[in-house]
Amino acid sequence: MIQIERVLIIAVMKDKSDEERFHYSISELEALANTANGTIVESIIQKRLTPHRATYLGEGKLQEVKELTEDEDIDVVIANEELSGSQIRNLQEELQVRVIDRSQLILDIFASRARTKEGKLQVELAQYAYMLPRLHGQGTELSRLGGGIGTRGPGETKLETDRRHIQRRMDEIKQRLKSVVNQREQYRDNRRKNQLFQIAVVGYTNAGKSTMFNNLTKSESLQEDKLFATLDPLTRKMHLPSGLEVIITDTVGFIQDLPTALIAAFRSTLEEVKEADLILHVIDVAAPDRDNHESTVLNLLDELDASSIPVITLYNKKDLINGENFVPNSHPYMLLSALEEKDLMQLKCDIEKVIQNLWESYHCVIPEGNGKVLSKLKQYTIMDKETYQDHLLGYEVSGFVDPNHPIMKEIKEYHQE
Repeated sequence: MIQIERVLIIAVMKDKSDEERFHYSISELEALANTANGTIVESIIQKRLTPHRATYLGEGKLQEVKELTEDEDIDVVIANEELSGSQIRNLQEELQVRVIDRSQLILDIFASRARTKEGKLQVELAQYAYMLPRLHGQGTELSRLGGGIGTRGPGETKLETDRRHIQRRMDEIKQRLKSVVNQREQYRDNRRKNQLFQIAVVGYTNAGKSTMFNNLTKSESLQEDKLFATLDPLTRKMHLPSGLEVIITDTVGFIQDLPTALIAAFRSTLEEVKEADLILHVIDVAAPDRDNHESTVLNLLDELDASSIPVITLYNKKDLINGENFVPNSHPYMLLSALEEKDLMQLKCDIEKVIQNLWESYHCVIPEGNGKVLSKLKQYTIMDKETYQDHLLGYEVSGFVDPNHPIMKEIKEYHQE
């Protein structure tokens, strides 16, 4: 039976901060806490120029929080930004409940959702990288890992007394990850040899990427109305209307203020995006902070050196808005619903148009006894014409092809001006 914990959120709003963005970050933190099986009792906000160096909140607001934690039987207090080790220690001593911050909560969700060996290792490495500079402030809390929000992860070793143990374990994980990354690179090499066109599905967490991916490929990856439902990348083959076979990968959801340790640890997972020939950027068109979601993902793509890859922007969940008033930020784009077959078919057609613009056209005649070459053309090119010509004793075909694909050898052999 899943234990639901009572959560109190605390946050400092600086005077010059963007108020709308600040309030959205609070609602996002509440959604994160719900994903981690917490129920939000209240969110306490203090306006001050900078957070208190020792206790994050000022003395008066801290007293209010203390009374609330006692009266409402709070299990965990979550801060909306990263806390130092001493701030965590001071807050826990004052409030006598577990205190974590936004980064620790995100790491906790990742820990509970990692499925593959690589994903689990990456989360563990990110958690150690987060913990190491905070060991002095964590007190005895780290010796009780395993129970409640913010405690899922590396195990029950008394981490606060053994920095060397953590450093050794981090070095060991890095070595193990290196071999996993090499294995992933071999898979990529094999895909490159097969020269299949590669598509990556990216987007802010909970934008509907996995639903889109599942319905496009008819697969069964995890799709939930929760943040970070997909953690490990999932790759499938997909056929476009012309018959062209492509590779499509569902990736982990992006989020603003993602912990630095996580970005570093998941870089190899996100390398899948860098390898793509085309990116499908899925955006929840009804999200209150839609523009910020869009820019967060575009900034992360830039950090991954993937900003030069062609992108189709997919404004998803069109049934939740009035389409007549919709103004897109990016082009090319499509306003659609990942649940509508008609929209998904149109998307596949749009993908083909983008590929046609990236590839070269060809025209050739395949002799009638050469069905094997004909079927390879259907699999590896976008064939837009196939007509049997009696006087040529073969099939006249034309379409679009990747000029670097091995199939070019056959195309050149049967090429027609």
